[in-house]
Amino acid sequence: MVMISEKTRKAMEAIGLTSYETKAYITLLTEGPLTAQELSSRSGVPYSKIYEVLGKLEEKGWIDTDDSRPSRFYPKSPVTALESMRMRIESEMKEAEGVIMNELMPLYNRSGIKERPEIWVLRGLYNIVAKVKEVMLASERELLIALPSIATSISKQMQPMLRELRNKGVRVTIIAAENTDEEILKGLRRVAEVRLKDSMFGGGVISDSRQVILLLASERLSNEPLALLAEHTGLAGFAREYFNYLWQEAKSIKHQG
Repeated sequence: MVMISEKTRKAMEAIGLTSYETKAYITLLTEGPLTAQELSSRSGVPYSKIYEVLGKLEEKGWIDTDDSRPSRFYPKSPVTALESMRMRIESEMKEAEGVIMNELMPLYNRSGIKERPEIWVLRGLYNIVAKVKEVMLASERELLIALPSIATSISKQMQPMLRELRNKGVRVTIIAAENTDEEILKGLRRVAEVRLKDSMFGGGVISDSRQVILLLASERLSNEPLALLAEHTGLAGFAREYFNYLWQEAKSIKHQG
């Protein structure tokens, strides 16, 4: 039997062919029409399984058989077989969809359940800080932080987490407000790459291009701050691109500590 690439073998498995079915079909494809006994010995499919395998291949549209005695089995063209399989799957999917929709959609509609949102509104400083910590600690590769001056008061709470993330191999990048206290900057520079930006009107946290928190706060934290949490890769990716744009405009500072 001719050996096929692992990529092709996995592709055939992905569309529903078993290992035995693949072996039988490839043997017929390379050696031509064979009886069940011949196919078993040449493909390595056990004779006890060969008729079951041939029946499945015929059902799925990959082979044909003739009326000779003993019967001989023929491979169909891969194009024909794939088209036949595609049409059968689409037909089965359409039928299953109708049955499922007819019975389950009324149950869903009566339940009053709403689909899980992709964006949440966070209200209040403590709620925002708690969620920021949760998102930060879930980071595995990259954490981007835009830290406006109104949020610098919580930066000391962030430093132990940032140190832990850095030790785990997470790349932490921070854009801080230009008027950030030098002592705060010194602490941040120990655990992250930091640049300064003036006129920062908001802030945010982007974790692994998967989660993003956007801070929509007034200038005084005494007024209830608001933030948006999104678990949307498209929005997180857009936020990351904007962060990188701001990063290019921000001022570099020498690492200390």
